[in-house]
Amino acid sequence: MPTPTPDATPDPPPTPSPPPTPDAHPNPFGSAPRAAPDAPLRVVVADDNPVVRAGLTALLSGRADISVVAQAADGREAWEAAHRHRPDVVLLDVRMPGVDGISALPYLVEIAPVVMLTYSRESEIVQEALRRGAGGYLVHGEFTADQLVTAVQDIKEGRAHFTHTAAGALLAQLRQAGPEDRARGPLPEGLGNATAHEVPSSTAASPQISVENLSQLQSDVGQSSSGWTAARPATVDRSRFQLSAREAEIMDLIASGMTNHQIAAACFISEKTVKNHINRIFAKLHSTSRAEAAAKWLGTAPGSAQGPR
Repeated sequence: MPTPTPDATPDPPPTPSPPPTPDAHPNPFGSAPRAAPDAPLRVVVADDNPVVRAGLTALLSGRADISVVAQAADGREAWEAAHRHRPDVVLLDVRMPGVDGISALPYLVEIAPVVMLTYSRESEIVQEALRRGAGGYLVHGEFTADQLVTAVQDIKEGRAHFTHTAAGALLAQLRQAGPEDRARGPLPEGLGNATAHEVPSSTAASPQISVENLSQLQSDVGQSSSGWTAARPATVDRSRFQLSAREAEIMDLIASGMTNHQIAAACFISEKTVKNHINRIFAKLHSTSRAEAAAKWLGTAPGSAQGPR
């Protein structure tokens, strides 16, 4: 029986394992690893309307650079979520049951920048929200999805954003100077030739409003299809129309000049649902057109029982 001969080529030596990378083992000191520079912005969405919450969450979570880490239905839940998750930005509604957004605002701004995202357009509410620390104020129906994303990103960096209703409220506040603050007597000599270093003494104490500040107030986030921004006339009795809360909300948007497509986007509902609401609204207002319904809703229709002051 022949003796087996060894193989002519020996087996190669095993390939040595590569040295471990610095991230292969946990930090021996137990500290949390530093966040990646391209980590998505962490957002908390607070709104008592579950449809709005779901719509905002779907809109923002569909982007790679934004992550909705929690939702809340009132101010207390918003504070608890912000305290737990430490987000980069909080989107906060104004009117919510229990603890409302205005009440929770001073506590939330200690944790993260807050932008009000609401249907409330009253100038007093806008001013109070900003006084309590809000970094921006966006009114539903006055911004697009892309503009909302830009606002969230800018609020994180400390750049304020306002829709046109909020900007108008700020400008109105700036113009509400008392008689002692208004200029008196003739214009100072050489006022038109004054430079930045040669301001007449009589105007040195006056508040200065820069072009940059006005441009910020009139941010392009707040461009809508209509120039109607005022609150509803206080003297118009709308209870006689017997509209539901959702129908009143849609009627406000109709009166502001928005199309069905824009209303659907603002309310996070389908255009078919918008049309159904409008049909019911027209029946209750005894109207056959958007213009007629808006005139009755705003109290400007001929023969209205009560009209705007």
